[in-house]
Amino acid sequence: MLTAITHTVPPSINHCELSFIDRIAIDYHKAVKQHNEYLNALARCGLNVRELAVNIDFPDGCFVEDTAVVLDEIAVITNPGAISRRGEIEAIERELKKYRETARISPQATLEGGDVLRIDKKIFVGLSQRTNAAGISELARILAPFGYSVTAVEMKGCLHLKSACTALDDHTLLALPNWIDLAPFEDFRIVAVAEDEHPSANSLAVGDVILLPDGFPKTRESIERLGFKVQALDISEFLKAEAGLTCSSLIFQTDECH
Repeated sequence: MLTAITHTVPPSINHCELSFIDRIAIDYHKAVKQHNEYLNALARCGLNVRELAVNIDFPDGCFVEDTAVVLDEIAVITNPGAISRRGEIEAIERELKKYRETARISPQATLEGGDVLRIDKKIFVGLSQRTNAAGISELARILAPFGYSVTAVEMKGCLHLKSACTALDDHTLLALPNWIDLAPFEDFRIVAVAEDEHPSANSLAVGDVILLPDGFPKTRESIERLGFKVQALDISEFLKAEAGLTCSSLIFQTDECH
């Protein structure tokens, strides 16, 4: 079954890292409510949802996606480019060891899971402020024995690759053409996101449902026109944290509940 590892919202979320947007006060209680609605949506999609509280003292602790890249064969523990987040990985690795063998990105390299887009055996990694070339090289080395290809993607003006590009299925991508180099994705159908709806580029495909941030009608219409089932979620408080729908979970296949 599919398991989603999530994390409760830290009370200090207003001190989260920001790179490309100005700080706006986050309503903590509203964020908790939105997070709970997110967990409920994952559960309705059939996922076994586990909510941790191991990094409650870290302002970005609920954005677990950045701490690991979990594949069928292995979990790669990242080395976040944001120094303030590096203390998060110990507890996440302990949790993931219940499900997978783990490997680590070295302290000399940086990699954040938000930069990693997996489509079957193809791994695309954004070269960003948080993920450097050394981190991409190490990920490629770790995954090579399992038959994965790793391709770097040039980006500009956004935090992570998945801030600008996510997969609707194995053949279709939702993307902001002006934010990333689309050349590595020439074999995919691209659904372009309008600049004024840029947060909607970060969608989350769960089974036959596409979870999409609420409030972006043009993107929703484009997706539904292709036959996808869309469920919109209000994540307005998390958008203030430069986050999206993929940021708050690590989703992977497990044999049984733990």
